[in-house]
Amino acid sequence: MTTIAYEERKQRLIDFLRHHADGPIRLGKATSNLFRDRKPVAGERLDVRDFNNVLHVDREAGVIEVEGMTPYAKLVAESLRHGVMPAVVPQLKSITIGGAVTGCGIESSSFRYGLVHETVEELEVLLPGGRTVVCTPTNEHRDLYFGFPNSYGTLGYALRVKAKAVPVKRFVRLEHLRHRDPAAFFDDLRHRCDDPGIDFVDGVVFGRDEMVLSLGRFADDAPYASDYTYERIYYKSLRERREDYLTTEDYIWRWDTDWFWCSKNLLAQNPLIRRLYGRERLNSVTYTKIMRWNSRVGLTARLNRLLGVHAESVIQDVEIPIEHGPAFLEFYHDTIRFLPVWICPTRAFRDDVRFDLYHLAPGRLYVNFGFWDVIRGRDKLPDGFYNRKIEHKVRELGGMKSLYSDSYFTPEEFWRIYNREAYERLKRRYDPEGRLKDLYAKCVLKE
Repeated sequence: MTTIAYEERKQRLIDFLRHHADGPIRLGKATSNLFRDRKPVAGERLDVRDFNNVLHVDREAGVIEVEGMTPYAKLVAESLRHGVMPAVVPQLKSITIGGAVTGCGIESSSFRYGLVHETVEELEVLLPGGRTVVCTPTNEHRDLYFGFPNSYGTLGYALRVKAKAVPVKRFVRLEHLRHRDPAAFFDDLRHRCDDPGIDFVDGVVFGRDEMVLSLGRFADDAPYASDYTYERIYYKSLRERREDYLTTEDYIWRWDTDWFWCSKNLLAQNPLIRRLYGRERLNSVTYTKIMRWNSRVGLTARLNRLLGVHAESVIQDVEIPIEHGPAFLEFYHDTIRFLPVWICPTRAFRDDVRFDLYHLAPGRLYVNFGFWDVIRGRDKLPDGFYNRKIEHKVRELGGMKSLYSDSYFTPEEFWRIYNREAYERLKRRYDPEGRLKDLYAKCVLKE
């Protein structure tokens, strides 16, 4: 894909915005990994589906230049051809790099490189008024560079991203360490994050006294390579093996085949039904399509009403300072209860950088808790009953909550956490006509 082609397509979007200057706008795109249903809103659709190309991979410089709507499946495949990978690759193939930058993506290399947006060196943003700006940490648009993460498309859209790439080897050797005590588990995790010989760190909580810490190291050779893309299921192997080897590509996508463990809700872990899906359809793209269809037709909601069951989706990722990890886990076991839970450490890639709308303290190690399921019961509870408890506990422990799913903050709570002053300053400069919804309206009110 040539730069000229990129510039021509960019000009098409600019012309569209300038000729549709009145009224709200929304993105027209092929995929979404938001887990909150938005209310139907009238508005012009900005078609960005063809901004899905890898423009350049520079192995020597350790940089990838890519268009914002490129899914990580495509980005990783092209990067590996050059012997590198993006420094942080979120877990699902259908996530786009632009979405990960504006929505705070994470993975098992984040203990070293931070969240996805921390690996970005340059960002070209399409503004709602019909112009583009290039943002870096030091240029005249550095305020947007530091304010774009966690803005969820309310300030503009990432058309082009220049991000850090790191060299890879053919295989990843995995070591699975078992723990029975949460305090020992988090202490071990903290210790491993300081080991320069480890390339990847994450873990899974299977129960109050069953936790597995997984350490990954690149390897040139392997005695075997396990396959978790069809009949075998990766997360189950953590309880069965102490050592494992995967190709680097399979390691990157180890969670995608079964949507971590959520494929069980779509019967995909049943051996017979798994074969009916087939290898090519066991992935997050398929599951997301099924989820969107169910949301549109309301099949599950009808069944719940028929059975007299009240349900609340609890789909959350939260960052908690590691010293409070045991306390949050105890709260989780007492309140939310469904298992497993994903554990992923992260800390700032650079200690001298602050991202305004999703501030994690420099030099501090955080732990991401990822948990995704539905709580059902006979009693009708207030709307967002369990999600509100999570939000309160995260604030109490000095953590941060991602906004890709349901949120129930009051406006006062929300803006205390997500920096109203900085956000409104960015809004005045980059969307003065208010063509895009503000962050609270989009992420909490679902407008």
